[in-house]
Amino acid sequence: MYSNQNAAPAPPGFSQYPPHNQYPPPQNQYPPPQNQYPPTGNTHQYPPVGNQSQPYQHDQYNMYQHQQQMPAQQNQGYALVQNPNYPPPYSQPGYGQVIQHQPGAYQPSPQVVADGWMPIPQSIPQNCPNGLQYLSTINQLLVKQQVEVLEALLGFETNNKYTIKNSAGQKVFYAVEDNDCCTRNCCGPIRPFEMKILDNYKNEIIHLSRPLACQSCFFPCCLQRIEVFSPPGCLVGIVEQDWSILTPIFTIRNAANEEVLKIEGPICRYSMCGGDVEFKILSKDKTTVVGRISKQWSGLLREVFTDADFFGITFPMDLDVRMKAVMLGACFLIDVMFYEKRGNAESDGIGLC
Repeated sequence: MYSNQNAAPAPPGFSQYPPHNQYPPPQNQYPPPQNQYPPTGNTHQYPPVGNQSQPYQHDQYNMYQHQQQMPAQQNQGYALVQNPNYPPPYSQPGYGQVIQHQPGAYQPSPQVVADGWMPIPQSIPQNCPNGLQYLSTINQLLVKQQVEVLEALLGFETNNKYTIKNSAGQKVFYAVEDNDCCTRNCCGPIRPFEMKILDNYKNEIIHLSRPLACQSCFFPCCLQRIEVFSPPGCLVGIVEQDWSILTPIFTIRNAANEEVLKIEGPICRYSMCGGDVEFKILSKDKTTVVGRISKQWSGLLREVFTDADFFGITFPMDLDVRMKAVMLGACFLIDVMFYEKRGNAESDGIGLC
């Protein structure tokens, strides 16, 4: 395009356009050789010539390909010879403790185990309600009611509180009754109540609801029952009292109101001189004993002056965790019905009438 003989003369300071249509002209190329980057004669060029592993080649698409790594002694906070593991050990100054488990993961912290709480099981059954995974690996629960000083001295009924442990003595749940003062002291053992069962994070795992009802054989149409929810608001089972004259009998039903198990107690419910009172957990046809709810001897002074009782619950390891939660609700119903004092007077005895 520059071979036209009629082309205008070159501007002042520039030679005539080069032959062969070359652009840009070699003598006027940009950038000029004397001003190229990096300058060849500048000792402060970047990167330094003496530290280059190969001759500098300008790459317009990768300007960092020849950038020299920072010397190790200039890395503040790290040793001269760095550990390839990252992050650095938290024993070094300036670093906090390394987080071992992400929040929300089913991993016990050392503080939980140190406080005597049962760690969360690693394997969780399918369709297991949140919080009931603790029950998937145990076949025994120990329920211990706390002693209330005001109740022991004055007979003033307070909200019951329980600690629930496994066979190894680790705390699994904590239960607390939610009731008002008037209902507790006027209705006594037949009082209605709501009970919250919490885990070690104070999350409500199981909710129990007991309506006001009778427990005498003279009122067969209005007998005791307790509903078990897990999580709260989701019904998992019901414990209903069956009409009987001598022995207490309960029916365990699932959320579909289907009969699953039976509970049968003794005629005499007195705890005699260190002996346990057993309520047998039977199959629905009453032919097989699958577990027990035992009212255990808690000591002479505790038995006489308080209603803070000890209970043990045993059930098959492979029993559905929902039914295990219902067994726990049945234990609380039995405690309030037969072993709750009213004005320091025992309500346990012989028969139901």
